[in-house]
Amino acid sequence: MTAPIEPIKPIKQILPETSKGGKAGPNFKGILESAIEKVNSTTKKAEQAAADFATGKTSDIHSVIIAAEKADIMLQLTTEVRNKIVESYREIMRMQI
Repeated sequence: MTAPIEPIKPIKQILPETSKGGKAGPNFKGILESAIEKVNSTTKKAEQAAADFATGKTSDIHSVIIAAEKADIMLQLTTEVRNKIVESYREIMRMQI
């Protein structure tokens, strides 16, 4: 039986407590690293579930497909966020001072 899907947590629960300067507030680098690590972890779990299914360790195809789709959606979201960051950076670089 598969575990229920985790609800999306509010951003305040994800943010690190302090940034480098000691001020309270979001640390962009920390948030980004945490998100990428979570995507990587989810992808590895999906790959392991597929390998377990292929070797006969599990026969629950539904959990394998759900894990693969979850990893795919997280990767797509990460790619889109990266694209927006790069687009924003390029826009800032085009600004004239």
